[in-house]
Amino acid sequence: MKNFNYLILLLFIGNSFMASAQNGKQKKADKLYNDLAYIEAVDVYKELVEKDFNTVYNKGQLGDSYLKLRSPENAVFYYADVVKDTTVSPEFYFKYAQALRGVKRYDESKEWLRKYRTVGKNKAEIDEILSKNIADFKIKENYKLEKVKFNSSFSDFGAYEHNGVLYYVSAKDDGMSKRNKVYSWNGEPFLDVYEVDVNMETSSSAKGEINTVLHEGPLSITKDGKYMYFTRNNYLNNKEGKKDKNQTNNLKLYRATNNSNTWGEVMELPFNDNSYSVGNPSLSTDGKILYFVSDMPNGFGGSDLYKVTILENNTFGTPVNLGNKINTSLDESFPFMAKDSILYFSSNGHAGLGLMDVFKVDLSSGSMEITNLGEPINSNLDDFSYFQKSDSNLGYFASNREGGVGSDDIYSFNLLKTLILRGQVTDNVNGEPIPNATIRLFTSENKQLAFLETDEDGNYEQEINRNTIYPIEAKHIEFKEKTGTVDSNNTDDTEELIYNIALDPIEDVEYLAEINNIYFDFDKSNIRPDAANELDKLVDLMTNKYPDLVIKIGSHTDKRGTDEYNEGLAKRRAQSTYDYLVSQGIAAERINAHEGFGEREPAIPCDSCSKEEHQLNRRSMFSVVKMK
Repeated sequence: MKNFNYLILLLFIGNSFMASAQNGKQKKADKLYNDLAYIEAVDVYKELVEKDFNTVYNKGQLGDSYLKLRSPENAVFYYADVVKDTTVSPEFYFKYAQALRGVKRYDESKEWLRKYRTVGKNKAEIDEILSKNIADFKIKENYKLEKVKFNSSFSDFGAYEHNGVLYYVSAKDDGMSKRNKVYSWNGEPFLDVYEVDVNMETSSSAKGEINTVLHEGPLSITKDGKYMYFTRNNYLNNKEGKKDKNQTNNLKLYRATNNSNTWGEVMELPFNDNSYSVGNPSLSTDGKILYFVSDMPNGFGGSDLYKVTILENNTFGTPVNLGNKINTSLDESFPFMAKDSILYFSSNGHAGLGLMDVFKVDLSSGSMEITNLGEPINSNLDDFSYFQKSDSNLGYFASNREGGVGSDDIYSFNLLKTLILRGQVTDNVNGEPIPNATIRLFTSENKQLAFLETDEDGNYEQEINRNTIYPIEAKHIEFKEKTGTVDSNNTDDTEELIYNIALDPIEDVEYLAEINNIYFDFDKSNIRPDAANELDKLVDLMTNKYPDLVIKIGSHTDKRGTDEYNEGLAKRRAQSTYDYLVSQGIAAERINAHEGFGEREPAIPCDSCSKEEHQLNRRSMFSVVKMK
């Protein structure tokens, strides 16, 4: 018994030691996470999960870490287990939905957003996202992309061109010596600003006092080239500034002066603060307003977009939040102010294809409608730092999409002019235009993209995207439906794509001529006045619209009288119809046959027919032999 009690004591001590060890690891993992050292935190959290210690919590932390590291496939793996626990915060539903979007599982993403909406907050934002269809973001603009040649195996982004020099931000460690410093967030070196001649491939560190041992970039330069506004960690005059209460060295905005193509006289902007970050500057086209991003208090989300007026004598107005039509409960960043009051920015709070998408908004419009740029600018991952040269369709953006050479890569783009699909719908027999024909364009998933109607000359037009194949359908009530495909591949050098459509008329003479049946009086074969009016419509059709139309006449009787008598009466009615058409100028050879069918093919089969039914059976009818 003593040995047994001793064994129990040893097990208790051992278990206590194990629990104490795991608690220590838990504290270490959480400290690394809170210090933004996500790469290292992931390893410790995985060890805890393997030991089955605080499993749900630690898997949640792993999912969060991987989302911070922009690795949605790994985040999905851990979140999938976390959301099975009914006690977890609904915020995990939202995070899981975000991660699912990052791996293109869009239907599942919406499913978890719906679950989050029932228990979460920001319902208006969630409703906006749920109302959008992923197909809406497929190739919305005519961007032609190309990776730049100076991308490195690290993070490269924030391209900005000024007077033939391209500035960009990179973590490649061949600029300012970082003394082998590595940014604990992602395990890469700290960021520097580089410059490269637009006609060259070799870049160098920005000249002057821009780069330090901490992060620098992105930037914006005044039109006259005198000042550069740029982002940097809190660091000035070779000295690191104060950290916030969480021991984070926040970002700040600085201004440097150009002296003989060397940047110096660095000054800090007055609205910076040690307790929050300010960065990603972009100047308005007139240079009087500076747009930027900040997580300063009283915003709408994690980081918001702001603007501030640049006054004289190196002074600035009060920063103004751009409002909740642009800013969401999540993150908006990388503003770029283009001409005509168009602001481009990145966000993970508006409906999009992936994690961070590029959007645009016209700040001069009352509606302030947010537009997703769609593919190919946006992908299922992060797309950001959009820049477009003034008075040009050329520009740059960055992405961590599949196929790059580093963690983030810079892509150049050429925004081609809008491609217009134009065409004319005509009658395949006589070549005449067909007004009021309907044209429908479809996506590759057979969803209707456009519904058009031809004008009085049979013309239609529609903006379309390049490098796409569109199923197309043309219809008119008097013509046979026609389908085909419009191929907009290999159209970079054109602004117009012609696709004409010729429709075959339906082979129904009565319908084409808009005539009623040719009726006869009882036991008569003469053409009544009402019948003559209808036959005149047929004459017009055969003379003016389809001059090569060949028809056949078939005449009928009601069932009163003998079969033999009705056969003869029907032939006389067919002859009368034939004679009338010929007398009105229709060539005899264009009437292939005129036959009588007696009572064999009644319009209204009946044994005891009414007066009206008998009348309907006494008729001449027409069929098409050939149209041309």
